[in-house]
Amino acid sequence: MNLRALAAKAIFDVLEKGLSLSVALPLQQQHVHNGKDKALLAELCYGVMRQLPQLDKCVSDCLTKPFKGKQRILHQLLLVGCYQLYFTRIPSHAAISETAEACRQLKFDGLVKVVNGVLRNIQRQEPQLNTDSDTLKYNTPAWLIKRLQQAYPQDWQQVIEQSHERPPMWLRNNRLVQTRDAYLASLAAEDIQATAGLSPDAILLATPTDVMQLPGFMSGSASVQDGAAQWAATLLAPQANEVVLDACAAPGGKTCHLLEIAPNISLTAVDFDQKRLERVQQNLDRLNLSAQVIHGDAANIDSWWQGDKFDRILLDAPCSATGVIRRHPDIKWLRKNSDISELATLQMQILDHCWQWLKPGGTLLYATCSILPEENSQQISAFLSRTADASLVAISEQTNPDDIGWQILPGQHNMDGFYYARLVKAL
Repeated sequence: MNLRALAAKAIFDVLEKGLSLSVALPLQQQHVHNGKDKALLAELCYGVMRQLPQLDKCVSDCLTKPFKGKQRILHQLLLVGCYQLYFTRIPSHAAISETAEACRQLKFDGLVKVVNGVLRNIQRQEPQLNTDSDTLKYNTPAWLIKRLQQAYPQDWQQVIEQSHERPPMWLRNNRLVQTRDAYLASLAAEDIQATAGLSPDAILLATPTDVMQLPGFMSGSASVQDGAAQWAATLLAPQANEVVLDACAAPGGKTCHLLEIAPNISLTAVDFDQKRLERVQQNLDRLNLSAQVIHGDAANIDSWWQGDKFDRILLDAPCSATGVIRRHPDIKWLRKNSDISELATLQMQILDHCWQWLKPGGTLLYATCSILPEENSQQISAFLSRTADASLVAISEQTNPDDIGWQILPGQHNMDGFYYARLVKAL
């Protein structure tokens, strides 16, 4: 099946079935064996998600009547065709013919002329992509634009622009194997350009690179992890022989980093998602690290833990993921405005429960990959007001020491959007 048909299937699974693109895309990529073809398939899917409102408007305006039912996948196919015409260097004739052939492969032979005709009309007329509303202008849902305007009245447009940028590739040096400088030298020896990031183990690649080309990757010399996410283990700062909980641990990047920083801790990694928990064990195995991996609910620790309270807890809470839209542009279309208050309630429940399992004098690091105050600074402010034995410890990297936690915005130092608040329990 050609790439356009596979792209239409993946996009259909996201927009019509609610799958995340990180699940839907690999399902289609397994039918492709050439590396360049896999990359093009990803480009088509991610590109459509980034530009969805404009592409959707363009396609809808060219259809005499919308596709419905089983034919709905042809609307997604036209989005793929339209994206090629506006945003790729693929010759127009090739984009149109391949997309029309995809229609045939999707078993809609009788509608090939319709698909072909719509794309040829777009090619001939070359209409300007519509920007009549903020949603169309910024390719972002209205509810999210409104929240960003409220949270960042001076910077909201820049936040959105950064969320549309293609994300860089960050590595985390494994300090148990070599120093960061030594790994930078190994990369340079392979003609892979890279620079050191702000946090102790972070390395920023000049261009994304296949992990199989990275020196020592499969033997554990380095891991792929965004620069912002790497601050989690550094800020929690586990010490030898401490009992540490990584709540909501999947897929395990922070779990492994904690063990690279402090190999002698007793670490428990828990997650509610059994499937994603498998990734935690895979990451541990590749890096030759050991942790107790448990399928359980961080909001009900009593049901699966009979041990002592924890010296340190990393709570990377379930969130809207609005800080990582540049990596996962489908988030914009999978999330709803009502999700935010529901997530904030869940975060509150997990935070309150984890706090009960923290030893006096212990540290809890609250983290999200969100940029919305309701999930971050407002969440922590409310927690502090109702929790007498909790105090907030400022993070030296935050711009204003009086801020409630450290909010990293997308693109800041080339990192994803992230939030951290370090809480200490009274003795």
